[in-house]
Amino acid sequence: MPSDRRGFLGLLASAGVLAAMPRLALALDAGGARTLIDRSLGEVYQVINSGQPGPQMYQQFEAIFARYADVDVIARSALGPAARQAGAAEFAAYRQAFQGYIGRKYGKRFREFIGSRIEVTGARPLKSFYAVTSVAYLNGRAPMEVEWHVSDRSGRDLYFNIIIEGVNMLASERAEIGAMLARRQGSLPGLTADLQQAG
Repeated sequence: MPSDRRGFLGLLASAGVLAAMPRLALALDAGGARTLIDRSLGEVYQVINSGQPGPQMYQQFEAIFARYADVDVIARSALGPAARQAGAAEFAAYRQAFQGYIGRKYGKRFREFIGSRIEVTGARPLKSFYAVTSVAYLNGRAPMEVEWHVSDRSGRDLYFNIIIEGVNMLASERAEIGAMLARRQGSLPGLTADLQQAG
């Protein structure tokens, strides 16, 4: 994936994570999904434009990801078939390492998006979740179409995927984690150790 899209994926990941704020006793609908994304984008840009040192931004991203994203679903999807074979403790260690890896990997790209903007254009039901459409206007780059996937399957609204110009975040992470696992000859503890240092 091109580096600009990879970095933008991280920006959107944090925004989608913030969109996962629970709404009391209200079922997710198109208007609610769109409102969540609008609100989350404002909060994400506050972090981006805060002027904080990089490491603090990475920690904020990981904390948001841990609290509001469906980390379990994303981590299992990234790991692929190996997730079904992992023991509970082994998977928990991997999940924690994956969470930190995502925070560092995408957090490092935040500064590139100062001055950019994203406009939400609509929302529609798609299978068992809602797809929120938007257009990203980045400095010196052509606008990008972005689709956000928001679900309340776990009992609260959670972000679990984004698609940028046809590039699927879950598929991209699955490919990268799969390659890392292959280099470790299928060893999940080995992959976990690598994730703790990567990003």
